[in-house]
This record gives sequence, structure tokens and C-alpha cells, in this order.
Amino acid sequence: TLDPKPMTGDWNGTGGHCNFSTHAMRQEGGIEKIKEAIERLSKEHDRHIRLYDPKGGEDNKRRLTGHHETASYLKFSSGVAHRGSSVRIPRQCSKEGKGYLEDRRPAANCDPYQVTEALMRTVVLQDWSS
Repeated sequence: TLDPKPMTGDWNGTGGHCNFSTHAMRQEGGIEKIKEAIERLSKEHDRHIRLYDPKGGEDNKRRLTGHHETASYLKFSSGVAHRGSSVRIPRQCSKEGKGYLEDRRPAANCDPYQVTEALMRTVVLQDWSS
């Protein structure tokens, strides 16, 4: 099943984490662009939670509890090598000062095109008006 948490219980469920970068993030000093992207993502957290599963965020409410290496769907968080955050910067990327970010919020049953659109609108276009 693609359901992110097909059985109730004390476990983390399944995510559809998305590794994301732009050209600028992969260049020298790109860590600053990664941090800017994370700041933008923090401001659209609730929107992304709704878009990251086909039930408008209801599936992620079961999975993103704040336990078992998940962040709570109620609050955005980020960190380096922090598997319990909403968005994570891998340790190697932090060390090299460039690379990508990992958005850990998408559910296993996410629509990858919708996830990509949300990331592009928030990080690159900075436009949710259309």
C-alpha cells in the first residue's frame, strides 16, 4: 500500500521525502541559497502539508506526529542532519557548503508533480497568486 500509515500504532509510517536543489544551491556558497529556501518553505508550511498528501493533509496528520524521526505537522522545523525535522540539510551538504535540501513532509502517497509544483512556487517563483 502507498498509505503513509496503513496501521495505527507506535511507528513512523512511510514518507515520500523529496530531495530538492536549484543550480545556485549546488554552487560554491550554495548553502546560503538552501537556507533562503528553507526560510521560504517555513512561511508556507501549512500549504505544503495540505498539498503533500491526496487527502489535504489528513494522511500526514497520522504520520507527522513529532515522534519516530518525524516532525510534527503542526510546526515547521529544519536542521542539519536532523531526521526529526520538516526539512533537513544533509550533513555532507552542510560540510561542503552547497548541495540540496530534503523535504521530509511529503507522504508516501503524495503526487510528485504536486510536490514539485509546491516547491517551485515557494522556493523559485515565490508566487502563489495563479
